[in-house]
Amino acid sequence: MTSPSLAEARELLREFPVVDGHNDLPWALREQVRYDLDARDLAGHQNAHLHTDIPRLREGGVGAQYWSVYVRSDLPDAVPATLEQIDCVRQLLARHPQDLRPALTAADMEAARAEGRIASLMGAEGGHSIANSLGTLRGLYALGVRYLTLTHNDNVAWADSATDKPGVGGLSAFGREVVREMNREGMLVDLSHVAATTMRDALDTSSAPVIFSHSSSRAVCDHPRNIPDDVLERLPANGGMAMVTFVPKFVLQAAVDWTAAADENMRAHGFHHLATTAEAMKVHRAFEERSPRPVATVSTVADHLDHMREVAGIDHLGIGGDYDGTAFTPDGLNDVSGYPNLIAELLDRGWSTSDLAKLTWQNAVRVLGAAEDVARDLQARRGPSNATIESLDG
Repeated sequence: MTSPSLAEARELLREFPVVDGHNDLPWALREQVRYDLDARDLAGHQNAHLHTDIPRLREGGVGAQYWSVYVRSDLPDAVPATLEQIDCVRQLLARHPQDLRPALTAADMEAARAEGRIASLMGAEGGHSIANSLGTLRGLYALGVRYLTLTHNDNVAWADSATDKPGVGGLSAFGREVVREMNREGMLVDLSHVAATTMRDALDTSSAPVIFSHSSSRAVCDHPRNIPDDVLERLPANGGMAMVTFVPKFVLQAAVDWTAAADENMRAHGFHHLATTAEAMKVHRAFEERSPRPVATVSTVADHLDHMREVAGIDHLGIGGDYDGTAFTPDGLNDVSGYPNLIAELLDRGWSTSDLAKLTWQNAVRVLGAAEDVARDLQARRGPSNATIESLDG
């Protein structure tokens, strides 16, 4: 029997659907079938292989998705690999025009909502995808990429990652120029994955709202991938937003140590610790049988949102599940059909429908629109930067 809150959640999502900040479907398609979209036809259920397909996006009330065009930071040719990821998204949009609408602007997002289609945007995950080149950054924007996560799990030459040893102490001079050039283009500065020092430097530098495309609260779960309260407190002045992630190892404290052991087990078996191929998942499952994993729930994620709302305010929150980029998901948020369960939980906790509309749709549209406004102003005042990392960082 459907609970009253779940029915209310589904009704709310019909009017204000979810904008999800981060989904790694393109990388999963690369890893599993080398972009063979016949082998993973999203028009039908792909439950056995993926967290994401069109029927479940519809069931989950998703109205806009930032598709991650992530590539691993240890690839020798990150730029062409990123272009292949962009090409994958374009193939998906061409294949499913009735359901997926290309989106480059906040106005495009609203047009998609009016048409009943899912606005499809792109975000590049990791500064390695620009190869220390502002021209490459602009090229990615021209191809439709609307945010750049400054790092992934490893430092880049100009920015420190949350999960690497300190390098330049946050952002270097060139790193600050990257942020300024992103502002000029209208590309959102994404601070998921970066060190807290990088977060603070980016907030000091950016004249446009920043985002965290898939990060949660460090006060609730002490993982370096999460956002410290002092950074959350700065979002109102910046105008940006933090999009809570569902990844258990980032939201449940008990999962942190377990994940470290599971990752080491993956490496011992010759797999990258983020691998999600069938063979890699067999190794994961065997480890889990020997050492049962702590299980996050919808309530775990809601605890983060309660705290983040208290610190940053409702105008600065969103959702970034990280589906198809994680081996495990919380109970009740098993795949992209699960968003109504989270909205129902928040309704049960007393969140108003107006607050939930901001969380799911309105904040993300506002932030992208604000970045566009900043870009128009900056472009009227200065041309593109041709600075190099050598000229600024020596």
